[in-house]
Parts: sequence; structure tokens; C-alpha cells
Amino acid sequence: MSEEKSDSKIVRGPADWRGSVQVTRSFLPELDDYVARLREVWETGQLTNHGPLVTRLEEQLRDYLDVEHLYAICNGTVALQIAIEALEFRGDVITTPFSYVATTSSLVWQHCRPVFADIDRETMAIDPAAIEAAITPETTGILATHVYGFPCDIDAIGAVAEKHGLKVIYDAAHCFGARFRGRGMMRYGDAAISSFHATKVFHCGEGGAVTVSDPELAERVAYMRNFGHKGREDFYGIGINGKLSELHAAMGLAVFEHVGEIIAARRIVVEDYWRRLDGVDGVRILQPGPEVDWNYAYLPVILPDESAVETVRDRLAEENIYPRRYFFPPLHRLPGLEPGPSLPVAEEMAGRVMCLPVFPGIEESVVEKVAAEVARVVAC
Repeated sequence: MSEEKSDSKIVRGPADWRGSVQVTRSFLPELDDYVARLREVWETGQLTNHGPLVTRLEEQLRDYLDVEHLYAICNGTVALQIAIEALEFRGDVITTPFSYVATTSSLVWQHCRPVFADIDRETMAIDPAAIEAAITPETTGILATHVYGFPCDIDAIGAVAEKHGLKVIYDAAHCFGARFRGRGMMRYGDAAISSFHATKVFHCGEGGAVTVSDPELAERVAYMRNFGHKGREDFYGIGINGKLSELHAAMGLAVFEHVGEIIAARRIVVEDYWRRLDGVDGVRILQPGPEVDWNYAYLPVILPDESAVETVRDRLAEENIYPRRYFFPPLHRLPGLEPGPSLPVAEEMAGRVMCLPVFPGIEESVVEKVAAEVARVVAC
């Protein structure tokens, strides 16, 4: 972990909880910092259409995330839809049942059929062997998620994709600032997407991005997010309105100044939980591997069974503390999808995983209470 990320200036508690502790809380910069950037919008009069703030934000993010081409998008879901369309995924796309609903709904929205492959029990990421077993002549692509900011088995997925001539999109919504083998996580795959939703490590209130390395694909993404425009009176092709506004970019620029502090503050909280839960029988804590420079986006724990998860949830709710069953239910059980085969690992893990509250400024007493309740329940 770099010195920048380990030197937190964000002080933990006490804080105004407004009656409850959620699984996360949006970081807000100083209001004056945000207003200073809004003044730039008022000075230019440009609210959207790739204004100077969006351009500046893209440049800063491109450098920080270690990617060649990055396009700011209005949100992470639309970013996924644009990546799916740009890579011409059609028909069957193999994907994970253990992710947020947008990973699947984006495929359905783009008239693809999600084909779910089971996950690896240790990493919670899609299992490369299960991907290969699900490939048919109708398969046109792979959409995988870096769960909780931990990388998929990138080497194995890449080998499967190359063997069968398939493209790979990584849903990297959890990965802002994370690196794998010294490279930004969003460099991997044919395309990757990020979410800049208000709950993420870095946010614009709402926003997202598509990153690619291939110049031709980059050109497609660029025009697809802007209705397909080629200048004022001509078009490259069909597109949608996926642009990020100057108002959202203003928030992003203000938040970006604090990314190092945010990650460092989250690290303090996560490591506090790790210390308190270390050695507690019945609690498995997911942690990054040795080649991962993580962003401490979440604190996922695996409890013995679904009953333990529900008991912890209900007892903490009595204290106005709300962890999250993330991800639940598994996506192959969503209503409206074609019935598919049982995916036993995803079904089991979706019932056993819980993310504990983590955000800059959370009081140590809350972490103590949450960890104690988890330990108390699994000991019963």
C-alpha cells in the first residue's frame, strides 16, 4: 500500500448518524470545494456535452487508474450497456450469478441471454472451468465481475476466451484504485466498466466509466455515449445519451482530491474488523491475495449458514445498524429470467455472505458492537 493511501486525514467519529448506521455512507467534500468547481460551470455556461470539467476528470482518472482510454458515463449501468453494444455481444453471454443486479439486467436490456456459470467457493468470482463448460456455438461473450474489488482469475478467463474466440468485459464497479500485479484493475479484459455511484469509494453522485485499450473499440465507445454523433450534422452510427454532466464532474473532481484519504480511512476500519474477528470460529473473512493492492471497498464475511446471517442482521437492526446481504439473492433466481440449472456454490454463498458497515468516519464503538454481535451469533 502506498504512503499516500496509508496516511489518513479523516478522523473516526464521533459523528451524526442521523438515527442509523448504513453499510456505507457517501463521502462529501467540503462544500466550498464543490462550489468552487460549480462556479466554473457558471462561468462557462456549459452543463453537458463533454465540457471542460468532464474532460479534466477523464484525464485525471485515466492517469490514476492506469488505463489507455477512459470515457465518463452517466452511470455504471449505462456504461455496461455501452460496453456490451460496442463489443457486439449478442445471444448467449456467460456471466456470474454473484454480482449486483445491473450486471444481469444490462445484458437483458441489450437483448442478450445471460447464461450463468457457478462461482469459485474461495474467491466468490465466476469459476473459469464453469465458464468453459457453459460455452456453446451460441455464446458471444463473457461478462465477469471483480467481486468486492478482488480480481477474478484473469489468467484462466483470458485463456478460455482466447481458446474460444470470445471477448471479455469485466464489471469492475468495486475496483476504483485497486491494482493487480502492479497494473490498474481496469486494464484487464477487452473492456471494463466502473461505477461512480454515491456509495462507491470514488463517486460523482451518479456516474461511471468505460475503459478499453483497443483504439477502434475506444472510438465506438466514444460515439455510442453521444447518440452516435460525428460532429453536429453527421453520425458514425447508432448511440444513446450516456454523457456525464458538468455538475456531476464537479462533484467527482472535488471527491478525487481526497481519494488517498478515503482509501486510507477505509483501510483503518477494515483492519479494525479483521483484528476483532481474527480467530473467531465460524467466521471467514475474505481478504485480497498477495498480488492485489486493494481499495478496502467492502468488508465481506462468510458466516456458517443463512440463519446466522439473518440473526446478525435482525439483532443489529434493533440497534439501527444495517449491514447488507451483498449479494442476495443470486442473480439466476431473478424473476423474469428463463429457469436455469442449479448453481449450488452461488446459492450457498449468497445465503452466507454479509458485508459489514465500512466508511470513513465510522465510530470505533460501532465496529466493536458489530464485530461482537457477529462473534456472539456464530458462537451459539
